[in-house]
Amino acid sequence: MPVLVVLIVLSFAFYVFYKIKYVRSSRPAERQWVSAKSSMALGVFVALFGINQLYLFQTAVTYIVAGIFIVLGGLSAFAGFKAYKHYLPYAVKEAEEANSH
Repeated sequence: MPVLVVLIVLSFAFYVFYKIKYVRSSRPAERQWVSAKSSMALGVFVALFGINQLYLFQTAVTYIVAGIFIVLGGLSAFAGFKAYKHYLPYAVKEAEEANSH
């Protein structure tokens, strides 16, 4: 499925983008916020990779491995979303304080 391949590449590109942004950031709350976004991107990447494997191969081993990828990717994306929501107010406050000086 070409659509899945495009989504897989995009999610991996977002993961790399946010990891680079994480390394370049100097503010602690912003770093945690960006790290949460990269965790969501990585989770989506892993889950989509598992879904893509279901279309490519139809063996019992593939179903087991793809299921594990889908579950782990979904959990990673969910944990990243929870962290994103948690750190967002702190990152906004930190940015406002940095801009006011």
